[in-house]
Amino acid sequence: MSKRAIMLYTRFERFWHWTQMALVMILLFTGFAIHGFHQLLDFHTAVVWHSGSALALLVLWLFAIFWHLTTGTWRHYVPTTQGLWRVVRFYAYGIFKGEHHPYRKAYHRKHNPLQALAYLGLKLFLFPAIWVSGIAYLLYAYWGSGSGALAWVAWGHTAVAFAILIFIIAHVYLLTTTHSIKEHVMPMITGFEDVDLTPEQEAYLEQEEPGHIRKTE
Repeated sequence: MSKRAIMLYTRFERFWHWTQMALVMILLFTGFAIHGFHQLLDFHTAVVWHSGSALALLVLWLFAIFWHLTTGTWRHYVPTTQGLWRVVRFYAYGIFKGEHHPYRKAYHRKHNPLQALAYLGLKLFLFPAIWVSGIAYLLYAYWGSGSGALAWVAWGHTAVAFAILIFIIAHVYLLTTTHSIKEHVMPMITGFEDVDLTPEQEAYLEQEEPGHIRKTE
């Protein structure tokens, strides 16, 4: 195995990541305004921005789902128990002793087992829950008028939103625990990150995709 800098995050993946981040931040900000946590926006403006951002995010997610399925990138999110407990132990215990992260990124697997499991849960449970509850809230007049279910839908939507907020806080916190923030963020800007390659993978990239591989700095 040799370590080389390769294009690990494609242009679309980086666009999707940063656009999603911006839209989620807008949704959280406007959602807090709707619930009265701050008065930086009036209620009507907050609702308009919240609904517009939600629709934009839904469209982005649909494109992202299509991209993951057609490019085979979904394989990076397949959960595995191989090395999972070593990563869990590192974050629960080893990190406080200055141990090195037990997972090394590879060409075919850019997420460690715990990341893959967390991202899969986000995509399969939290995101669909926020979609369904948000759409149900918007279309309440067509399906639940007079049923008294609106409060439950609103509470459910808010609970999932807070779960996503907790995920974001944990995500940002973990960026600060190993290496520097710059080392974590730059790959999502440039697309390149140092990974371990087999001789066959290295030869393939140099022959077929020379622009996607370069010497490590």
